[in-house]
Amino acid sequence: MRKEIVHEFVKSINEHNVNKIYDLMDNDFKFIDAYGNEETGKDHMRESWIGYFSWFPDYEIEIIDLFSDNNIFVILGFASGTYQNKKTANNENHWRLPAAWRVVVDENKIKQWQVYCDSKIPFDIIERNNK
Repeated sequence: MRKEIVHEFVKSINEHNVNKIYDLMDNDFKFIDAYGNEETGKDHMRESWIGYFSWFPDYEIEIIDLFSDNNIFVILGFASGTYQNKKTANNENHWRLPAAWRVVVDENKIKQWQVYCDSKIPFDIIERNNK
């Protein structure tokens, strides 16, 4: 059942279904970004997901491998997106990067979502577009 919860969470992210993401998060949900910054609480994270999807309306996670040990899962794959869907001839606003996620599931809810990815490229794209 826990594996299905992880797949459903990724599916909800790929569909940008913030209500479903919210429903799958534990009340004490913890998000840890690639720099080790932590955000806690599903209510706060609802706004964070909405904001991220506004930056990258086509954000997507591609699962290549999924490993588990009891209630801890590791996802290996790719993350991709296009900054505000601004398509260009040379695709300079699009990124696709290898990524990993550490996921903790507790009582059929996502308790923790930790991202491992070099996010410099997406942030460079944001900065370049906001000059």
